Amino acid sequence: MSFARVRALAVVGILIVAAAVFVIVAVVKDRQGGGSPEAKKCAEGSVMANAKLPRQEDVKVTVFNATNRSGVASDVANDFLSRRFKEAKVVTAAPNPPVTKPGDEVAVIRYGPQTVGAAWLVRAYFLNEADAQFDKARQDDKVEIILGGRFRQLPTTTEVNQAIAALGNPELPAGTCAQDG
Repeated sequence: MSFARVRALAVVGILIVAAAVFVIVAVVKDRQGGGSPEAKKCAEGSVMANAKLPRQEDVKVTVFNATNRSGVASDVANDFLSRRFKEAKVVTAAPNPPVTKPGDEVAVIRYGPQTVGAAWLVRAYFLNEADAQFDKARQDDKVEIILGGRFRQLPTTTEVNQAIAALGNPELPAGTCAQDG
């Protein structure tokens, strides 16, 4: 073997070893993967919330009628069912008065940490004119809809899709942090 060939093999070998060292150092020192463990923890007093926008088939709603018209809640519940919602129940008597002034609202949407994304979807069905009320103590998987005196009807599918686009991605309420998954 000639001296030139030995020298070329030595240079190539050194380059391979150097490249391997650089790759190993880069992989070990990489910090962009999972983030810091502190970033995944909730702040003290915060609760984990599901802000993933669900499909209609995964949303359960309970409808209250706080209007002066009878049968409105039943009509709205049937409309939600015809739009492929998983469940839409009507409640005729609430344990607590859902709305103090039913004439002042189109609707009130009450929800908890498990239904942040679902409530965001339901808001689109009221063209973002409903008053959203978050209760971090709620543990159920339902969104409550209280129809107010200004409610007339649910919008068309096209109007709902436009409202979803205008609302964008669900935002976490104060006192919550995103749950994984």
